[in-house]
Amino acid sequence: MDLEGWFLWFILFWVVVLVVLMGIGGFFMFRKFLKSLPKSDGKSDLDWQNIYLDKTIHLWGEDAKSLLGELVSPVPELFRQVAKEKIAGKIGEIALEEHATAIDNDLIIRGYIQATPKRDHKFLRKKLEQMQIDVTPYEHLFD
Repeated sequence: MDLEGWFLWFILFWVVVLVVLMGIGGFFMFRKFLKSLPKSDGKSDLDWQNIYLDKTIHLWGEDAKSLLGELVSPVPELFRQVAKEKIAGKIGEIALEEHATAIDNDLIIRGYIQATPKRDHKFLRKKLEQMQIDVTPYEHLFD
């Protein structure tokens, strides 16, 4: 069998595509693996996230859930649930530290800012502007 012409390029194309896709998948799997490794306290970042969610689930009202859902709407559908859980975990952590009796808009915005990387803050600012929410009380968190 002689590999020439278009068939050779077809095979090479698929080899490159598969290597790239496996590399991307491996990158995300490795990141998830690192987050699941236990820290010095014996719990991983994912364990703490779940603890904060479990301890504060009763504080979330329908308005708070809908605001969080609206804020994460710019996140691609594939990553939206993971982002929502990470942000809700951070909001729960802040709520427990402050002994909050309910999750309110202020807590959600502060938790969202702290839970997201700085590169995503411009998208959050744009979304808050669309929702007509003033960001001036939160400027110190963006730094």
